[in-house]
Amino acid sequence: MMARLYTGSHDIISLRNSYHGNASGTMGATAQKNWKFNVVQSGVHHAVNPDPYRGAFGSDGEKYARDVKEIIEFGTTGHVAGFISEAIQGVGGIVEVAPGYLPLAYDAVRKAGGLCIADEVQAGFARVGSHFWGFETHGVIPDIVTMAKGIGNGIPLGAVVTTPEIAQVLTRRSYFNTFGGNPLCTAGGLAVLKVLDRERLQENAFIVGAYLKDRLRGLQEKHQIIGDVRGTGFMLGVELVTDRQLKTPAKDEICQAMEHMKDMGVLVGKGGFYGNVFRITPPLCFTKEDADFFVDVMDIALSKL
Repeated sequence: MMARLYTGSHDIISLRNSYHGNASGTMGATAQKNWKFNVVQSGVHHAVNPDPYRGAFGSDGEKYARDVKEIIEFGTTGHVAGFISEAIQGVGGIVEVAPGYLPLAYDAVRKAGGLCIADEVQAGFARVGSHFWGFETHGVIPDIVTMAKGIGNGIPLGAVVTTPEIAQVLTRRSYFNTFGGNPLCTAGGLAVLKVLDRERLQENAFIVGAYLKDRLRGLQEKHQIIGDVRGTGFMLGVELVTDRQLKTPAKDEICQAMEHMKDMGVLVGKGGFYGNVFRITPPLCFTKEDADFFVDVMDIALSKL
């Protein structure tokens, strides 16, 4: 809404395979059929997903970015309100957007008068390890940042950060949230920031996350069913396939593996368009010992398939 009010344009661009919520206002930006209801979702265009593993252009960010330019040229008036994306798609299966993509996409959108929106609900708050925000790994500066989940460590809290000039558009009418600015929740958010700093949890995500990813790659060498290991820090994905060449999604096998892991004391989620990707996003206090236990359990579970 802020992007549309600020620019005076209506068209929004998001990525295929993306998830930005399924409320009526964000459902249009979400591009997975499982999360869409049959209601009007106008004014949103979905660009080709810059997926290095399954995408048509591999890791060539420049080729993917051309699709954003073509959407603007062929699908809009030449002016857009904004572009929204995650740096790493969470629900989409821990998909890291191709290198070089975001700077080029941001440039195309800004030339068309649009704002660039970073969805940091999952990647933000030190989870990627190397940086505090996911978008920082691509060297871009968004105009609007959305955040939740890690901001409150379980407390219901979310926030939108932007410039004073952009935020000013909300003063044109009365904007109100019944539970907005709850003092208990905001105090919890402040406590989270203090703990992140005091316990050096970003550094822990970087070090232990790299260790965990290396161990998962070791599993990939052992188990043919693992097609890809990807992500950074404590936002990692393991994609299961029945054929590495064809990349056939192992939909049933991942459910069996999850049950085996649960029986051994490990709960892990799955995601991706085909539901065949382990989404490994542990708490930022996760240790190397925890990582070893997790990988050992996954090893046993995959061996039982």
